Amino acid sequence: AVGLDGAAGHADRLPGVWVLVAFGLGTLAAAYPLAFRVLAFAGIGYLAWLGITAIRHSFHAGEEAPPTARAPSRHAFRDGILIAIGNPKSLIYMLAIIPPFVDAASPIGPQIILLAVLAFAIDVPVGALYIGAGQRLARLVARAATRRWIDRGIGTVFLLIAALVLAELLGTEL
Repeated sequence: AVGLDGAAGHADRLPGVWVLVAFGLGTLAAAYPLAFRVLAFAGIGYLAWLGITAIRHSFHAGEEAPPTARAPSRHAFRDGILIAIGNPKSLIYMLAIIPPFVDAASPIGPQIILLAVLAFAIDVPVGALYIGAGQRLARLVARAATRRWIDRGIGTVFLLIAALVLAELLGTEL
């Protein structure tokens, strides 16, 4: 239950981040279409960088000791909210990732709502699966070989997404 409370606290902030991103992207797309495209290409670069970093890390997965577990917090929901609010990476991540999936020529709001609903629909079950399988995953991830394959798989997925979005953007007018 602690894991679910923490995840719920973290997810509680997501609607606010989506609204901030929507207003920022809508204004940027309307006022500066080229800047919007540059941001989209920056998002592609960020995805590719994440993919390459994960794959590079996979070659050193056995060199560090796995982290030790600590006692769960009795205030997981509150802690999840505080972590989400105090960490600007989610806003930066979304500002970098969302633009490639938004058509600047169409109304931004409905697109952001659709993306937010899809992200939430994917994030909640995936988060629940991770939480439910946490102890089992911890035992598996303690093995360097497992960490290597996880890092390589995630890195490959990020690189594929970056390549697909790049192909999509290159197929549209600048």
